[in-house]
Amino acid sequence: MNADIDVVVVGSLNLDLVVRAPRQPGGGETISGSDYSEYAGGKGLNQAVAAARSGASVVLAGNVGDDEAGRRLRSIVRSEGIDDTHLRTLDDVATGRAIITVDDAGENSIIIVAGANGGPAPTDLPTGRVVLAQLETTIEGVVAAFEQARSVGSITVLNPAPAVALTDELLALCDVLVPNEHEVDLLGGRDRVAERVGHLVVTLGASGADHVRAGVTTHVDPFAVDVVDTTGAGDAFCGALASRLAVGSSMDSALRYAAAAGALATTVPGAVPSQPHASDVRALVES
Repeated sequence: MNADIDVVVVGSLNLDLVVRAPRQPGGGETISGSDYSEYAGGKGLNQAVAAARSGASVVLAGNVGDDEAGRRLRSIVRSEGIDDTHLRTLDDVATGRAIITVDDAGENSIIIVAGANGGPAPTDLPTGRVVLAQLETTIEGVVAAFEQARSVGSITVLNPAPAVALTDELLALCDVLVPNEHEVDLLGGRDRVAERVGHLVVTLGASGADHVRAGVTTHVDPFAVDVVDTTGAGDAFCGALASRLAVGSSMDSALRYAAAAGALATTVPGAVPSQPHASDVRALVES
């Protein structure tokens, strides 16, 4: 294990195209939006930024296209102090995109276009104290990263989003699995998942989270904030959690910190812009 790296994030980078509207449209319906913005995003980039802003040393492994969006995202990675040595630029493929609608309640709906994120998984990854992944890249890449991580004693954290059927092989490689309440159902339910992973953490949005370990469920209380946009809140939770586990915090302490980070992320529009800094997270926890 590389003692100089806290968190290795294996994941996606997207340019998020965000439209605000009074509500989510129904099937076949056209409604008028009130605002349009472009933000850096992708679950891998969001979580890497969240971990870095919480004070972790971070390596981000993934792919972007050889286009303006890819260059823009790489510049953001570097500006956040994240190591981009394992961020590859692929020819003849576009950088990933996310089409996001945010309604007046701050809730979002998202369509992902994988682009470069669907390319070959990075190989020869560095090892860190924690390896964090999601499912906007290839399953094969996640399995390879976690097998390598396990071989050197790293903690593996998987955010299974967007949810797809996962094999027992991959679940068994997860020290910590962090789905939301909808994703855990798509994975076969809490009982099935909890039997196969070390720690199951089910995020519940404004209701906090549940931590399931050895058949015992502990609730993580939420933090009350004024919600503006929920985009990136789950990623803030995951990145912050990884950062705390990397420095040896207890699971209870790490989850409390992660819940505060997730709450703060809902108070700012956009994915990467909303990722909170450690000083703000600590202030909310202590309040």
